[in-house]
Amino acid sequence: MFRLILLCITLLATPLLGQTQVPESQAQITLSFAPLVKQSAPAVVNIYAKRIINERASPFAGDPFFDNLFRDFAGPRQRVQNSLGSGVILSADGIVVSNYHVVGDATDIRVVLNDRREFKGRVLLSDQESDLAILQLDNVEDLPALSLRDSDSVEVGELVLAIGNPFGVGQTVSSGIVSGLARSGGAMGNARGYFVQTDAPINPGNSGGALVDIKGLLIGINTSILSRSGGSNGIGFAIPSALVEQFVAQARAGNTRFARPWSGVTGQAVEADLTEVLGLDRPGGVILSDFHPASPLKDAGFIAGDVVTAVDGAPVNTPAEMIYRMTVAGLGETARMTRVRDGRVDEVEVALIAPPDTPPRATVVTDAVLPDITLEQLNPAVAAELGLPSNATGVVVSDPGETGRRAGLIRGDILLGIGRAAVSSPAEAGALLQSASRRLVLTVQRGNRRLTLRFRI
Repeated sequence: MFRLILLCITLLATPLLGQTQVPESQAQITLSFAPLVKQSAPAVVNIYAKRIINERASPFAGDPFFDNLFRDFAGPRQRVQNSLGSGVILSADGIVVSNYHVVGDATDIRVVLNDRREFKGRVLLSDQESDLAILQLDNVEDLPALSLRDSDSVEVGELVLAIGNPFGVGQTVSSGIVSGLARSGGAMGNARGYFVQTDAPINPGNSGGALVDIKGLLIGINTSILSRSGGSNGIGFAIPSALVEQFVAQARAGNTRFARPWSGVTGQAVEADLTEVLGLDRPGGVILSDFHPASPLKDAGFIAGDVVTAVDGAPVNTPAEMIYRMTVAGLGETARMTRVRDGRVDEVEVALIAPPDTPPRATVVTDAVLPDITLEQLNPAVAAELGLPSNATGVVVSDPGETGRRAGLIRGDILLGIGRAAVSSPAEAGALLQSASRRLVLTVQRGNRRLTLRFRI
């Protein structure tokens, strides 16, 4: 009987779990995102962009046989292409971040705020590879802005909101969680690199919009979805705020082209079959195989066969992840790389430098048989701009121009020969074109393929 009385007293003295906290506000009672939306939405804008597209109007357009045969039949004409997307205000003085595929190459940009105010925008810095662009709104002050949160502190499972203008219906908010981190190579569109994955619905028009946490801090810029139908299937990707921060810093510094730290190495992901040979206990890291003579990793003591497993304490498993980690550390800084060599683990400080612009580009614009083709001498800086391997050499087509495109050249082609003569410099290539006959043969390297282009002048 005594035990029963003691148990009753204990139960009466212990509050029920549901009674340990009393809701202190209406928002807590309704579990609403409304206060968060009111705080964040004013800094997310709609962007309307126009660009001029040059195209040829052919009477055989769409014909499976004659369309290709007579593709150069008609003269060029210009067409206005409109795009719709979103953007995020990052400072009260009018710095706005969006996607490159929304505003890249645009001739007219209109930015409309949540309160219907409208401003003209101009691009300060854009980069197709990262799919990011920084805009400046002129003659503005005291604009609502979102603060950046370090995207490396984000964890899978956190609640997030995606804010943007899908399908042009007006500003819309969708909720979800962070589904994954360190997604590389999985996103669609122009962007390549590192992404935050979310199941918050992202649809066309959301591009450039905000992915915010429950405190209203920006953790990413929505960029793309993974979908076969074009609609959201709950797999969306956002560009991490750490990379956005670097873009803003370079734009404020006056850069017109985004500069990434240069590694000067060739590497590949370490798969399971290599782990034991390399002295690793599990797959992971990047094994280095080839070095440019000016590589900062080579200067720091790395050699072929070394494995980089982390940069500044963050694990890396692909070359794209390694470059991303170097990029968010910032040019002019140093990165602490974890190296595995013969089973021994140590840390090495590596200087983060821009790709050297040597030897000189020696740019030549042709004006003879094939006019308006821009040729440059390959060096690490040119190779980085064109997305070519850092050890690529020779003469490269940096801009084919209208005539070059008609001849079959594309940006990034390495010109190996004209006729039967090999070329080693832009000046030499220009001279050979100047004296070319009516029948011209160009030999080019395009990726891993060697192509021969034959045509009459």
